[in-house]
Amino acid sequence: MAFAPSGLLQGQRFTVVGAAGFVGSRLCATLRARGAQVWAPARVESWPWHGPLGHVIYCAGLTADYLARPFDTVRAHVSHLAEVLQHGLQQGAIDSLVYLSSTRLYDALGDGLAQEDAVLPMAPANPRHLYDLSKGLGESLCHVAGQGRARVVRLACVYEGPGDADGFLPALLRQVQAARGAGTGVVAVDSSPYFARDYVHVDDVIEALIRIALRGREPVYNLASGANVSNAELFAYLEQRSGCRIQALLDTVPGPVPTISIDRLGTELQWRPRPLFDVLDRILDTDPGAPISC
Repeated sequence: MAFAPSGLLQGQRFTVVGAAGFVGSRLCATLRARGAQVWAPARVESWPWHGPLGHVIYCAGLTADYLARPFDTVRAHVSHLAEVLQHGLQQGAIDSLVYLSSTRLYDALGDGLAQEDAVLPMAPANPRHLYDLSKGLGESLCHVAGQGRARVVRLACVYEGPGDADGFLPALLRQVQAARGAGTGVVAVDSSPYFARDYVHVDDVIEALIRIALRGREPVYNLASGANVSNAELFAYLEQRSGCRIQALLDTVPGPVPTISIDRLGTELQWRPRPLFDVLDRILDTDPGAPISC
């Protein structure tokens, strides 16, 4: 889904924090392709606070390794953000700021519909909540110190395809592809069929981030597909597409997870994501290396 022809971002200035990451790198490429001026500061690079930064999109963060790197997690989610807000806004260098948070903050809510105004339960004694608390503090900084120009985006599981470096879904696609190549016909997955996630394609994510940066008015947006897909549904789909048999090595039954509401993005900015299986159909139909049959 195209937001605008490339020329319509001519003259727009963006600063992308975390440009070396999965979302940040693709965001930079899209912005430049559409004619925007993009600055992607390196981690140790000095910032020109006196100059215009334009629309800042803050993609920096840690996910899987946050427990092994707690201090880096807090620096990425809070400390550097505080510096950007403090100096950038004081100097009038920022037109808008979009801070990438996570829909993982809703996990403790259990079953139901997770909307942006939900009260988020967090437990400081729970090691896993180091991530939640640091993202929550980053969100709070945006609300308190953002001068009405900061937007929080709670992001679901982002994917592109089998080539992604991280993520359960890309790894699963690679496993099926490897089984096809080896002719084994069986894929053993170190997970449970009962786990469920909300998957949103990176192209739809970038589209939404640009719209929020340029036209967003609300303080918080959920950026997700709005539908949870269980591993059991994924396994059945891939078995049908590939002919492989997928064997789950775990049978853990987790607690219920909420469904993420995306009504705000749809109503205000006319954004609609593509369903996971529609995108996978396209990937598997066009990728010659994708798993077709075992």
